[in-house]
Amino acid sequence: MTAVSASPLARLFLIVTATLLLLGMATFAQAAYEPARGSQERKDLMNAIRPLIVARVGAPVEFVVNRLRVSGPWAFAIVSPQRPGGRPIDLSRTLMREQAEYMDGGLRTYVLLAKAYNRWNIVDYAIGPTDVFWYGDPLYSQLPAGLVPQ
Repeated sequence: MTAVSASPLARLFLIVTATLLLLGMATFAQAAYEPARGSQERKDLMNAIRPLIVARVGAPVEFVVNRLRVSGPWAFAIVSPQRPGGRPIDLSRTLMREQAEYMDGGLRTYVLLAKAYNRWNIVDYAIGPTDVFWYGDPLYSQLPAGLVPQ
């Protein structure tokens, strides 16, 4: 019986593959954190969410960030939209006027985002939900720990 040794190219391929796998796992397992106020990452996340709200209530819109967590390519935000300077948004003057009476938290918005192609993209959202909409959804059970509130 003879031992077969891998060629240098095959060994290099195995090393590169193992390294990429470990890096990918490390990225997915990152602890969830909140991007710092004023950071580019936080601005990018808010700017990804803004068109969703502006399309429904009109511009301009700013956010009070109630919760913001990022882990690897995933982010989860809970934001309360308002007008600049902290002025409330009058729902009776928006496209949301018909739903206003069914919205427990007003315009409080819950957004799941994924980073792809170097930008944040909305994967799922709920505006003024009456329940914890993500419970039982298989997508949310696959997310990193600490990203979504329990």
